[in-house]
Amino acid sequence: MKVVDHLKSANGKTLFTIEILPPLKGENIKNLFNNIDPLMEFKPPFIDVTYHREEYVYRKKAGGLLEKITTRKRPGTVGICAAIQNHYKVDTVPHIICGGFSKEETENALIDLHFLGVDNVLLLQGDAIKSESRFVPEPDGHRYASDLLAQVVNMNMGVYLDEELTTAAPTNFCIGVAGYPEKHFNAPNLKADLKYLKLKVDMGAQYIVTQMFFDNQKYFNFVDKCREAGINVPIIPGIKPLTGKAQLTVLPKTFHIDIPEELADEAEKCKDNEAIKEVGIQWCIQQSKELVRKGVPTLHFYSMGKSDPIYRIAKELF
Repeated sequence: MKVVDHLKSANGKTLFTIEILPPLKGENIKNLFNNIDPLMEFKPPFIDVTYHREEYVYRKKAGGLLEKITTRKRPGTVGICAAIQNHYKVDTVPHIICGGFSKEETENALIDLHFLGVDNVLLLQGDAIKSESRFVPEPDGHRYASDLLAQVVNMNMGVYLDEELTTAAPTNFCIGVAGYPEKHFNAPNLKADLKYLKLKVDMGAQYIVTQMFFDNQKYFNFVDKCREAGINVPIIPGIKPLTGKAQLTVLPKTFHIDIPEELADEAEKCKDNEAIKEVGIQWCIQQSKELVRKGVPTLHFYSMGKSDPIYRIAKELF
């Protein structure tokens, strides 16, 4: 079932949904299921599965030469989506990224997802790898999420890169894209960012999931500006509780977001991470309650592989 159909069938009720990380390579999938299991109490209609692209390491060989080796720390999102749908009988939303894929590899992944009965995709440019200062596409890969979007739209119309697939059935993916209430870090300003977001919606994106935020007003302002720009698809708020002191600096640096002064001040007073986690949970509960009152389509929690804080928050709301 498509994300937009789940939202419509809720008849105005705010849903509960989550985003999970694939387990680290070598871990048993039971570790993933153990984190998801408690959250199934709140009946998420769909679960997002992130994609972590390859990284490079350099290992010294005999004679002092360095050998570049590609590593992938997490197993494929396609297989994880299949495992979750089979185990829980809920829809999954795989993240499809530009980085690390050629156009042909993207097509092959999408064909596999279609074959497995996955109805939804969330399309992203993806991050630069750690050894590069800026995003660099693969040879014959997509540079921008809008280019990736065009490929999926074509496949939904039965147009494939592989010319031998002229008789293949069209795919039927519901397409989501990312939105940034505090603007994408590459955009010069929010107005420019919204221009490109509007382009994606006009091309065929059917819903938007936001970057995490800790100040609801930034989300509300973002939605208002989207509507003013003619962007009328559902805008799903992505939220996450603060769970440790390091996140006060890591989250702003990694995701280019602000931590509200009041939240940061309360966290700084805490003596350990357990106390900070409690502050973060209580802040997120209040944040979530306000979003529900405003009628958001779903509370979409970034679990980061930790279900306990999300469970406590959801227990107060659903």
